[in-house]
Amino acid sequence: MSRQLPDLLADGLKVVFCGINPGMTAATAGHHFVSGSNRFWRVLHLAGFTPEQIAPAQDRSILRYGYGLTTVVTRATAAADELAPAEFTAAAAAFKRKIARHAPRFVAFLGKAAYAGLSGQRELAWGRQADTFEGAIVWILPNPSGRNRAFTLDGLVDAYRELYLEMTVASAHSARMES
Repeated sequence: MSRQLPDLLADGLKVVFCGINPGMTAATAGHHFVSGSNRFWRVLHLAGFTPEQIAPAQDRSILRYGYGLTTVVTRATAAADELAPAEFTAAAAAFKRKIARHAPRFVAFLGKAAYAGLSGQRELAWGRQADTFEGAIVWILPNPSGRNRAFTLDGLVDAYRELYLEMTVASAHSARMES
């Protein structure tokens, strides 16, 4: 029996990275992106978000950099395509409350499926979206899963770096406005 994967959230984070749902391995281990084939931690580091690559067992340390982790649907599956569209609908209200409560500056959906399931939009582009989500700027990033072979490691790093650069500029602008 798998456990539920805990959210890693705090108020006022710079970015909340949002997966579709937990994988079985992650839920069982109780740590995000624990599968050896998942490239999330490596990509996060190479894109500039963290000064070192975080080990999955140390996933809580992401909070000290101002980032959080959650999923749209909490049910763990072996593959995201095992989720029914109704599960996104059922999860939407609680997910919206979670994002509104924690008020991150950005919410980055890891893969188009998570945001499509919530927004009902089918034609989505990668990168920054025109709409906000509960006050957060929305980004859609490629899913770092090892199963996603449409993106090379370099392609993932480039996509995530775009968000990092925008976040850095937004943070610098906010700091200037406050002083």
